[in-house]
Amino acid sequence: MTSASELRSGKTHRDENFPVASWIIHPRHRALILAFYNFVRTADDIADHATLSERGKLNYLDLLEAELLGQGDSQPEAVNLRRALAQRSMPPRHALDVLIAFRMDVTKLRYENWDEVIHYCRYSAMPVGRFMLDVHGESTSTWAASDALCAGLQINNHLQDCGKDYRELNRVYLPSDALAAAGASVEALGLERAPVPLLQCLHSMAARTEVLLDQSKSLSVEVKDFRLGLEIAVIQAFADKIVRLLKVRDPLSQTVHLGRWNSSPIASAEWQAKWRVGRWDGGRYPNRRPVHDDA
Repeated sequence: MTSASELRSGKTHRDENFPVASWIIHPRHRALILAFYNFVRTADDIADHATLSERGKLNYLDLLEAELLGQGDSQPEAVNLRRALAQRSMPPRHALDVLIAFRMDVTKLRYENWDEVIHYCRYSAMPVGRFMLDVHGESTSTWAASDALCAGLQINNHLQDCGKDYRELNRVYLPSDALAAAGASVEALGLERAPVPLLQCLHSMAARTEVLLDQSKSLSVEVKDFRLGLEIAVIQAFADKIVRLLKVRDPLSQTVHLGRWNSSPIASAEWQAKWRVGRWDGGRYPNRRPVHDDA
């Protein structure tokens, strides 16, 4: 069997809608976070692979899970994450949860309602935030706000890529009941420009996602780790900017993705974070948990 690594799309953490293990995060956490990311990215690329059969995709996902759990050493991403987690005495539960979502991607092409989409997010996105919180030793009381942010990020991505997902994978995350309520057809996702009913559906989904993102705004101040709080603030700024674009633009014909520096609010958030980290290093934030090199 070909290594899953050889089936990667070429997408890396630098191509995401949000920073992954950026310079804001303390260096001691970055190797583990990148090991988690590479495992998840590999599994995601397997689920989305253009030529693998359904059975082939599921076999690879099963193999990644088995090796994450210590049953073999042929898949580098699984082995690297297994070892990184062991060094921190952390269980693999969040990575295992994400694999559930990728199996859904292989076997489930339509979603009936919003609740089904959120159920998908419970496994595709929420475990990523929970993993980050666990890496930093945060309380599970922060999970609710984190879940809202991660679900918002995931649905933003669904809306951004709705045309591509339909054309290339016949996969539709827009709920069937929302399409029906707007009088829109699934087939319209294959057009170069969204007809009015589909556009209304997309904009209503973006508005609903904005509500989710509003529920996550407390997260950056709920966490105790100073650097993590800044990273979350930057990610929130990315998500908020994207959802504002999605509320007014057509993702089939207009740009709804952000370049790293193509938006002044994002640049401002990152530069502000950099300035605050510098002030923390100078001891000007005595009320936050210190972040030392040996922490």
